[in-house]
Amino acid sequence: MSSPYGSWSSPFSAASVAASSPRIDGARFVGSEIWWGESVPSEKGRVTVRSSSGAEILPAPWSARSRVHEYGGGAWTSDAVGGLYFVDAGDQRVWRLTPGAEPVPLTPPGPSHGGLRLQGGRLLAVREDLSTEPHTRAIVEIPVDGSAAEDASAIRVVSEGDGFFAHPALSPDGERVAWVAWDRGRMPWESARVRVAELARGEARTIASHAALQPEWRTDAELLFADDPTGRWALHRVTIDGNGAAADPEPFAAVDADTGYGLWVLGNRWYQLLDDGRVVAVRTNGRDAVVVIDPDGAARPLDVPADGHVSVDDVDGTRVLLSGNGSVVAPGLWCVDVDSGEVVAVRGGEPVEPDWMPRALPIEVEGPHGTVHAFAYPPANPGAEAPDDELPPYVVLVHGGPTAHVTGASSAAIAFYTSRGIGVLDVNYGGSTGYGRDYRERLDGQWGVVDVDDVIAAARGLADAGLADASRIAIRGGSAGGWTVLSALVRGGAFAAGMSRYGVADLRMLAAETHDFEASYLDGLVGPLPSYEHVYIERSPLTHADRIAVPVLLLQGGEDRVVPPTQSEAIRDALVARGIDHEYVLYPTEGHGFRSAENIIDALERELTFLGRVFGFEPRL
Repeated sequence: MSSPYGSWSSPFSAASVAASSPRIDGARFVGSEIWWGESVPSEKGRVTVRSSSGAEILPAPWSARSRVHEYGGGAWTSDAVGGLYFVDAGDQRVWRLTPGAEPVPLTPPGPSHGGLRLQGGRLLAVREDLSTEPHTRAIVEIPVDGSAAEDASAIRVVSEGDGFFAHPALSPDGERVAWVAWDRGRMPWESARVRVAELARGEARTIASHAALQPEWRTDAELLFADDPTGRWALHRVTIDGNGAAADPEPFAAVDADTGYGLWVLGNRWYQLLDDGRVVAVRTNGRDAVVVIDPDGAARPLDVPADGHVSVDDVDGTRVLLSGNGSVVAPGLWCVDVDSGEVVAVRGGEPVEPDWMPRALPIEVEGPHGTVHAFAYPPANPGAEAPDDELPPYVVLVHGGPTAHVTGASSAAIAFYTSRGIGVLDVNYGGSTGYGRDYRERLDGQWGVVDVDDVIAAARGLADAGLADASRIAIRGGSAGGWTVLSALVRGGAFAAGMSRYGVADLRMLAAETHDFEASYLDGLVGPLPSYEHVYIERSPLTHADRIAVPVLLLQGGEDRVVPPTQSEAIRDALVARGIDHEYVLYPTEGHGFRSAENIIDALERELTFLGRVFGFEPRL
């Protein structure tokens, strides 16, 4: 017997989605064990560190989370004998935890830390001090003996300024440190440079200056890094002589794919060096591939389950730790032997049921600005059948960033919809990473135009192909994706409902309230103030809220410092004034993104109920 789309019974409850698929935050080989960081939704998103032995290394209430650049990353590392070094979410100090002991602080109260890197027994970090004006950041070396906890002068400052820093790396002989730096007024994917300091002489030089990422020392005199001078992030190598002078960087095994993407967090690793000189690297062109590159540049693919947002977290001999998601597996962490090909799932990574989660279909549609890339997830439920004369409703997903991308990964959160008979279209609109610099820069000066045109083109392409009910297509996004949701609703005509999670509604308000890291992001996406103020006003959904004529669901974190609640509340007030069907939900303890299980569950159930009410089906929660 057939049942309407949207009303199918599903095993994917909101609670099961909240509990599914660990959110991995870095991984390390530690002696005979493997350690990894993992968010625990049932403990309000606390990040713990766990071991392959079954032990929890970082017990509650400790939580390893950095707030550097607001998005953090690199909040823990380890030594070979079981010592854990971590940034506590509460005080942002660096702490050391040794087996059988209580954590001890390594840094004094005050600044935040992230991007931890332990090499040769020396601990490097990115430090951020928001108590100064202007705010300052630095690459620092932190004594591991605890002497700096009471005496801040014991911390060695390698480089400091009012710009931004990432990816510190110590040379094998301990005499040089490389890192990534970029200036206030720029984003790292626009312009970032690799710097190298000669520690004994206190000198530093710039080695590369396009949009550089992740320097790693191959020898004391040879450095690898990723950069995109020709339009794709590719590996480059450079030699540095005894006086610190560098030769011109040379591309290494470059192809038409990206090794790297937007530097939002400090812990990402797109490649790692093996002891024998080979390199294990990620290459992204929509989806990810992992390759092993010989010293001469020849590359061969590595057959691994992960093909989305893959991070090469650590290496040990011929073994490598890969975390990420996959199109036919759940998100997880894998240990892979690059020579034997053996793949062991350490955490998560289970194969998905293809009847419930078929592989996403990569699609391309032509929009006003060129080809638009997306991934389609049609309704899928082996125990359900829809009426012959009905087309399915769809939700168009808009990723945040906007300088980010989606990979067509399997996802319980997507199956939550598709298993009930609601299709999902995940769009990589112009401005997304994963397709090269030209595609990424399509959004320059055009935020609120190109992204909106592209999601509308993708939705109409789906309907024109007879795959979706054109009268029942909703749009959902968070943060920058929420901006596109609201902007598309203002445009009108394509979407019958909108769901915005902590979305941007007013550009001038965002410019005034957002945090340091993104303070100049709008200069590139729209234009600098005050000369572009008229564009800020014209583009902002709040300016044209009177044009929104369809139901809207607004979900917001009360502690969000990236997109504060004032944004969602301004749209709410405008909808109230015009009597537009809407719901507004504030989660008081959430920040930018929902981490608590109870709030993840509530948000999903509210979205499903909202869609059922608007599209005329009775959902089964």
